[in-house]
Amino acid sequence: MNKPLLYSFLIALVGCGSIEKKSPSVSFAGEIVNPTSEYVVLFKDDIVIDSAKLDDENRFSIKLDSVAEGLYHFDHSPELQYVYLERGDSLMIRLNTEDFDESLIFSGKGEEINNFLLDLFLTTEAEPATVYSFSQLGPEDFNTKLDSLKAIKVNSLNELIKEVKLSANAIEMAKASINYNYYIYKEKYPFWNRRKTGLSSIPELPVQFYDYRKDLDYNNESLAYHRYYYNFMKTHFNNLSYMGCYSKCKGEHHEIIKNKLHFNQHKLKLIDSLVTEKDLRDNLFRNVAMDYLINVHDTDANNRIFIEEFHKLSGNNRHSAEIEAIYQGVNNLQPSKKLPNISVFNTEGTLVTLQEIAEKEKNTVFYFWSGTQRSNFENVLTRVAQLTERKPEYTFVGINCNTDALRWQSLLSSNQLDMEKQFRTDDFENLKNALVIGGLNKGIITKDGLIVDAFADLYSSF
Repeated sequence: MNKPLLYSFLIALVGCGSIEKKSPSVSFAGEIVNPTSEYVVLFKDDIVIDSAKLDDENRFSIKLDSVAEGLYHFDHSPELQYVYLERGDSLMIRLNTEDFDESLIFSGKGEEINNFLLDLFLTTEAEPATVYSFSQLGPEDFNTKLDSLKAIKVNSLNELIKEVKLSANAIEMAKASINYNYYIYKEKYPFWNRRKTGLSSIPELPVQFYDYRKDLDYNNESLAYHRYYYNFMKTHFNNLSYMGCYSKCKGEHHEIIKNKLHFNQHKLKLIDSLVTEKDLRDNLFRNVAMDYLINVHDTDANNRIFIEEFHKLSGNNRHSAEIEAIYQGVNNLQPSKKLPNISVFNTEGTLVTLQEIAEKEKNTVFYFWSGTQRSNFENVLTRVAQLTERKPEYTFVGINCNTDALRWQSLLSSNQLDMEKQFRTDDFENLKNALVIGGLNKGIITKDGLIVDAFADLYSSF
């Protein structure tokens, strides 16, 4: 090749690379094996950016003219997973819904950071049990074990940085994914240690144990919806609240655990004083409210005090309507009250109210299941079969959520379920709020048509 031609070729090559690098557009496409929904929906934080319907070959394609670089997530109901997008990315995915996260593979421009973040997620999913087993150790030994686990992830990231060119933002996102996961373990350590050792108090910690707190950013907008950052913040505020009650309020361990109202008021005030980033602040306030209202089962008077404090400190919270609905739902589910006026479909397609169902039997237990969550479905069926044998005085009534009518009928038939004791809702949001459903392990116990316990658990209440 002569020199003028070579120079022209190189100039063109560099020019093409420059254009590609500066291109603001992004392509996100792929294939879903065994789809559980017709759509793939792309979110930035909790806002829908775009969606695509699967074609006849279960493929989809989303093209964006431009993106705000950072963390997104895609939803293929009922599952979701993160995806990191930068300008010029052309990213492909392939996954099988029967093994959603484990089967997911990224390819194309942008694959390196996404496969790294996914691998990090998969390896850390199984890690808590290992770290918990270390928690009976003293603080220094626990730290040593934790640092060894963390070093494996850091070394992997350093090797990736040597092999491929990652943007500064992508590297920071990867580092945050590593760091905040391990910060969570540090926040949990004192309480895990007390539980593992059987001691009545938490261990005395070295002054440097929480050194990372000196550099904490309570208002990192780019991480507000990052699973490890957000989970760290929840755990961190739990820890700070407990320690605050322990030292400043002179509370003993059992008193702090018992006085949930005071403890959660403490959390609200701490969040109010430290977090100003709007989305993170709203979500943390919501988390405290949901945890208190759904899990504590406090008195009407204490619930009222809490909700007034919540509205005072988080008056313009975008979740206020939802929290108010949960609060009203809790009030409506107190013992000796009738069930809320909620209708569900029987197997013949006729609407009946939960109250009508409850009044047919002396003792009724309502349980909830989803046909799109296989493990939940199988576990609930197994548990209900056990309880039906052990507790013959109860009639167990299933309420299906998030499954279309045809698939529901098919599941009832293939699993030989009693058609007279199975019902379905096509408005799960209304049912969830009215019955304050925080998880599908929930049970509602009634006697003679009146509520006995609207916050029972299939695995711990019987």
